[in-house]
Amino acid sequence: MSDAAGLLVAFLGGLALGVFFFGGLKWTVYRGMQGAKPGLWFLGSFLVRVVVTVGGFYLAANGDWKRALACAFGFTAMRMVFIRHVLKEER
Repeated sequence: MSDAAGLLVAFLGGLALGVFFFGGLKWTVYRGMQGAKPGLWFLGSFLVRVVVTVGGFYLAANGDWKRALACAFGFTAMRMVFIRHVLKEER
């Protein structure tokens, strides 16, 4: 795979990981506040989200710091999208 294609795949992987992580966080907040034991929801969700995200970063990077950085950019871009989305919902 060419270097540019690898960076693009890593960036898209970062976007997907961001959707999983921050979408899971949003779902957990809504679900955890309605449940009987919110602490278990938050802890369990955090552990699952972190393990999947770190594993995804490891796979996307494939031992290359440039791919890891591209993945981090994608993850951060999705974080910004989720922040704007949540702020629009509050208005």
